[in-house]
Amino acid sequence: MKAVVITRLGGPEVLEIRDVPEPAHGPGEELIRVQAGGLNFADTMTTHGGYPGTPKPPLVAGREFCGTRANGERVMGYAQWGAFAEVVAARSALLWLVPEGWSAEEGAAFPVNFFTAYFAYWKAGLVGQSPTLPKTGEGWGTQARGSRVLIHAVAGGVGTAAVQIGKILGVEMYGTSSDDAKLDRVKRMGLQHAINYKKQDYEQAIKDLTEGEGVDAVFEMLGGEHAAKSIRCVRDFGRVICYGTATGQRAQFDPGILYAKGASVHGLWLTYLSANRDLMQQAWAQLSAWAEEGRLQPVIGDVLPMERAGDAYRLLLERKNFGKVVLKIV
Repeated sequence: MKAVVITRLGGPEVLEIRDVPEPAHGPGEELIRVQAGGLNFADTMTTHGGYPGTPKPPLVAGREFCGTRANGERVMGYAQWGAFAEVVAARSALLWLVPEGWSAEEGAAFPVNFFTAYFAYWKAGLVGQSPTLPKTGEGWGTQARGSRVLIHAVAGGVGTAAVQIGKILGVEMYGTSSDDAKLDRVKRMGLQHAINYKKQDYEQAIKDLTEGEGVDAVFEMLGGEHAAKSIRCVRDFGRVICYGTATGQRAQFDPGILYAKGASVHGLWLTYLSANRDLMQQAWAQLSAWAEEGRLQPVIGDVLPMERAGDAYRLLLERKNFGKVVLKIV
């Protein structure tokens, strides 16, 4: 079968289309014939050897896909690697039926973005059972409406997913991007406050827009100095949800800045959460219900053939994407 292979560690130039053997499926797995694959920042990290737990190259790239089961059912799924190929061996527990009317590209653009965005709201205590509250039935996202959330990289895949979920929850959303045209598009999706971080400091913008109060939660995937800046953007008892390091730098902050306002920093790693079957099922129950109601729709900016995988990776690395970048496999 044909596959996008990471031949060695490096940038997009290390990707090649190669003929490789079809995978064998193990216990709890099944073979899926892939039609499209969704590209994520984790994939760009993998080529450099920066994603934890990934085998050394050569390695078939990709962790998100849409295709068909042996019985013809259309499914979308999540794997750790091997998705950018004509066939992937996937865990049955991490396969979900594609909503009626969606294309293969939309299916491939859903799992990572929408599960990550959902769990960001969950970590913030704004949807589902809060991970920091007792299971008494109280605090099940009842504080979402009117809460303030700052979403970094709001025009990206997770960002546009977070805006859609935030609109459903009634959250007041603030979003950052370096492109006014992208911000205008996200505002049409429901973002209330757009911040071009190249034109204004987003920390100061949050202070001005909230009259010094700050936001309840920040969805932070930049790393480096932005962890500390994001903490300064929250108000008392606010939460910063860290789920990435797009700058390539580890989060940098002095825990002392948390004390004065009782703030907290939460890590979100979908690789880890995806092993919790009950948690994934609970998230899918809510996400699928919203999708069936037509309230969620993956935003796709570019669809490229697998032969142009290097170009697809560059779109992400150069921040030229809006929403999801998808590879057409067959």
